[in-house]
Amino acid sequence: MPNGFVKKSVETLTLGEKLKKIRSERRIGLTDISRFTKIQLKYLEDIEEGHYEKLPSDVYVKGFLKSYAKFLGVNGDSLIRLYQKERGIKRSLDKNGNNCIKQPEFLNISPWVFGPKAMIFLSLTILILAGFFYVYKELGSFANNPKLVILAPEANATTTNDFIAVEGKVEKDAKLFINDQIVIIDDEGGFKENITLQAGTNFINVRCLNRFGKETSETITVHSDLQKEISEKNISEEKSAVENVLGQRIELEVETKSQPIFLSIEADGHLIFSGEIKVGEIKNFQAEQSLILNSDKASETLVKFNNQEQSPLGDTPLPIKKVFNLGENNNL
Repeated sequence: MPNGFVKKSVETLTLGEKLKKIRSERRIGLTDISRFTKIQLKYLEDIEEGHYEKLPSDVYVKGFLKSYAKFLGVNGDSLIRLYQKERGIKRSLDKNGNNCIKQPEFLNISPWVFGPKAMIFLSLTILILAGFFYVYKELGSFANNPKLVILAPEANATTTNDFIAVEGKVEKDAKLFINDQIVIIDDEGGFKENITLQAGTNFINVRCLNRFGKETSETITVHSDLQKEISEKNISEEKSAVENVLGQRIELEVETKSQPIFLSIEADGHLIFSGEIKVGEIKNFQAEQSLILNSDKASETLVKFNNQEQSPLGDTPLPIKKVFNLGENNNL
């Protein structure tokens, strides 16, 4: 340009756009945030849409933003500063746009409003409404399954570590189990637990139970590329075993008992199948040395190994991993 200056456009996000972006990245809905923070849904919508004139006084809005930020795990002070900046700009624009000054309206309040009878009536009304609200809340908790939000890891995540952190939120009065092991939750309903992984495909079952016996369960699939060290002695023993059974193969026949199952099969270190097996469907797999089977329901998985008698992998409907090696006693 003639004057030697170059114009640059800087893209900035408003408070609402920033909150929407964070929610979208973490796959969290406004209803989930409203439920855990106890902020009315309409106030959360007004904040994200920039309708600050519809919000209560600033002291309440600051409290909303602190709770919102704590739930998302971001800096609440920066959100409050951004709100105050945008709120000040809107007020300045509104003030400049009004050329007429409205006269304050005075309310004509009857003295009867503050009389003893009115106070008694108001107190009884508040107690009755509070009772109805409590009953409605308890009935809702009894009828609905408890809320379970898993923040990490993502479904079908892959890691090179021998553990992974499972993090999320549940209702405060719920009991939480990960792979049938009870997990402690904090005062806000949050939890974070490190789960040990094995090489290959791992199934992590997260289950929460409320005081009415209602249950919500979710199973996460995690793939670990961990390569475990094998001593020279073990390698020699494996080679000897392979030489002794040279020419033989592993054959595996898998079907489900009464419900669909999710199955993954690794043959000689290579993933050859990952998907659902429906009722009545039979899958056959072969390998030279080893087959690794992962199923999300042990009791529903029926297996026939090298023409042995068919039997389920377990007695409970929990995830299971089974390794079949050539030349070993692979009793089911």
